Amino acid sequence: MKHLRLRATTVVLLMLCLMYFITYLDRVNVSTAAAGFGKEFNLSKTEIGLVFSAFAYPYLVFQIIGGWVSDKFGAKRTLIYCGVLWAIATILTGFAGGLTSLLLARLLLGLGEGATFPAATSAMSRWIPKENRGFAQGITHAFARIGNAVAPAAVVFVMVKYGWRESFYICGVLSLIWVVAWTFVFTEDPAKHPRMTAEELAAMPAPKKVNPNIPWGPLFKRMMPVTIVYFCYGWTLWLFLSWIPQYFLHSYDLDLKKSAIFASSVFFAGVIGDTLGGIVSDRILKRTGNLTKARSYLVAVCMLLTLLSLLPIMFTHNVYVSILCLSAGFFFAEMTIGPMWAIPMDIAPEFSGTASGMMNTGSALAAIISPVVGGYLIDRFGSWELPFVGSMILMGLGVVLAFRMQPDSKFAIGAASKPSMPSKARV
Repeated sequence: MKHLRLRATTVVLLMLCLMYFITYLDRVNVSTAAAGFGKEFNLSKTEIGLVFSAFAYPYLVFQIIGGWVSDKFGAKRTLIYCGVLWAIATILTGFAGGLTSLLLARLLLGLGEGATFPAATSAMSRWIPKENRGFAQGITHAFARIGNAVAPAAVVFVMVKYGWRESFYICGVLSLIWVVAWTFVFTEDPAKHPRMTAEELAAMPAPKKVNPNIPWGPLFKRMMPVTIVYFCYGWTLWLFLSWIPQYFLHSYDLDLKKSAIFASSVFFAGVIGDTLGGIVSDRILKRTGNLTKARSYLVAVCMLLTLLSLLPIMFTHNVYVSILCLSAGFFFAEMTIGPMWAIPMDIAPEFSGTASGMMNTGSALAAIISPVVGGYLIDRFGSWELPFVGSMILMGLGVVLAFRMQPDSKFAIGAASKPSMPSKARV
């Protein structure tokens, strides 16, 4: 049965996939549960939007801090402490007694989840070879979208049978179980993993040096175009995650169960997009040896296709047209994830946790603004389609700016203000 033994890399990647699944389950279950607590606490759509976005404030702040902590102290300890914190926050959400306590619990959730993705990227930079990083980032984020897709149906099932509070208790317990497993499964140094073989170790990236002296200013300047592009993507992501379950419930007057099924179908399209985007990016890189084509060009094309997919919902009000357009839009938006999250490792492998944290501040900022703006537009104009106009505008901006990311220009400390010249052979 030796051939059935899981490789060390597979075990670690599976653990990261589970983390992405659970963290997104914990952060988007509130979108479906809003049908319960919104009515119980008599909240407006704008107030519900504030609840959706509250976690993003500390989440934004701790992107860069969490990336730096994981680069300096390691991904293992970072994710253990973060996991305990986000689990407690999820459980406390179930104990909320009104708007204020809901906001406080969501703020604590953002604090706990702020460092998770940068820390995971830091772990991948040690564990995943360059030619497989697009796939690794794509498949982990695909599991995040499975969390998105499972959440509406799962939360509705729990709400109908027990109540909206119990859905948060269950998610919190799942988070604590993952923390215990991560403690025993992950090693900071791949060579120390009990399942590691000499053959697998030979394919690992060169050992990553711990370098606390991060050139903050130059690195931030280098990552700025990437961060802006990710903000453009993040606006659509958080609009979808926050309002899609409510969109089908209210725009088409569907019942709770049917709206959850429709929302899940949209999010499952993202699962396919995440996985495919990483695979396509890696294949382009292997065939051409050109990081710009594998990352920037792919991101630009997918953002353009997202924009075009969303256009029809502005001119027709048909539930099946909406499902197709929203599913296609989310599919192409999620195809950008694999190449986007590989870019920090391409540009600054020594500081991949910090660099990915800088990039993800773009999405975190969008998570603050997008749900609230969406809720305001719905309250003010009564249109559930109007918020998608902002998505289309920002996707168009992202298409233009994607060519400024330059993933083939590696960040060099000695020439921080002047990135090294691109090289087709540098992969």
